[in-house]
Amino acid sequence: MEIVIIGNSAAGVGAIEAIRKIDRASRITVISDEPHPIYSRPLISYLLSGEIKADQIYYRPKNFYEKNGVISLLGRRVKKVLFDQKNVQLEDGENIPYDRLLIATGGIPFIPKIEGIHKEGVFTFTKLDDVKKISSYLKHTKRALVIGGGLIGIKAAEALKKRGIDITIVELAEHILSLTMDETASSILERALKREGVNIITSNTVKEILGDGHVESISLADGKMMDVDLVIVAIGVVPNIEPFRGSPLNIEKGIIVNERMETNIKDVYASGDVTVTYDKVLGNYRTIPIWPNAYSQGKVAGNQIAGNENYLYGGGFMMNSIEVANIPTISIGLITPPSQDGYEVIKRFDRRSNSYKKIILRDNFIKGALFLGNIDRSGIITGLIRDGIKVKGFKNELRNDSFGFISLPKDLRKERIFNLR
Repeated sequence: MEIVIIGNSAAGVGAIEAIRKIDRASRITVISDEPHPIYSRPLISYLLSGEIKADQIYYRPKNFYEKNGVISLLGRRVKKVLFDQKNVQLEDGENIPYDRLLIATGGIPFIPKIEGIHKEGVFTFTKLDDVKKISSYLKHTKRALVIGGGLIGIKAAEALKKRGIDITIVELAEHILSLTMDETASSILERALKREGVNIITSNTVKEILGDGHVESISLADGKMMDVDLVIVAIGVVPNIEPFRGSPLNIEKGIIVNERMETNIKDVYASGDVTVTYDKVLGNYRTIPIWPNAYSQGKVAGNQIAGNENYLYGGGFMMNSIEVANIPTISIGLITPPSQDGYEVIKRFDRRSNSYKKIILRDNFIKGALFLGNIDRSGIITGLIRDGIKVKGFKNELRNDSFGFISLPKDLRKERIFNLR
């Protein structure tokens, strides 16, 4: 077969590795608009801060393509896909035929409509090239502003602070990390960031970016003005569906796929941040743009492409692990119940150590959890959510800091051990 993969990140890696376990003969071609070998996007903030070196960011060895017999067309952009002809058309005019196609184009930064947002000195922060551009601009920079207090914005701000830049975060919501943390957790992290010298403005947003061709200052919605030399836009990402607009591909917020990662077009699959898939915690279909889900979906697509039709995707859920101001955090699934009806919330907060635990239950199933400081038990909780385990028989044990594997009923412990093997 001629297998073509558009995209060169976690989903693509998962697919390549799955295919090659079954099929060593078919030709695999990877097309990516980035010129770099496969790297770990979650590490770009550590590269910007100088905590890791450039050669430490790569997700797989540089001989990954050669080892797996992959033709890599890097730095090449897809113009459109002619699905009826099974042909991928590149912007440089070359056409790449396929028998089976995997779309793994990931997400792209959401750019808000702010006057002056295209001035020199305004950057996004999702790719390796963003780090390179920002790093080269820092020689002109004393003061920087990050628009967005989510995961990407926080890590960008911390990285710039470690580079000696006066940094301010502006967040529209009432507290930072509003999609992954509750108010208690956010307030803990906000205080810790401020102690590190990060300025934080909430319930506000940037109205205009000012300057003669390049960034010189910004005005906020409340009328306040700030002098800044650099702006990072980190509001979030949206599925990268641009090459497929106007095509017969079934697209809502992202590309719709089933449990086989199949799209509505025969022999066309999609995986990763570009897709809409089943959220097994919330019970609906949505985008879940996180690295582990992308790899898992790519692995399913790879198995399906290679002929293993029994390898299915059972759904995913949000899970984010991030260290903020030297405080490790993990958020899993539902963080804030939509209502009090039917939900039970278990909380423990140690103000002296800033250790915080929150577990959300409904009908004796764990629907979400949040850990700050002490994250040792988060893996067990994640497994109980993933596998849909009822906790009725040991629910009270969840309240204890000592909750662990030994707290599970004997039969469940045996089952867990068997699954680990």
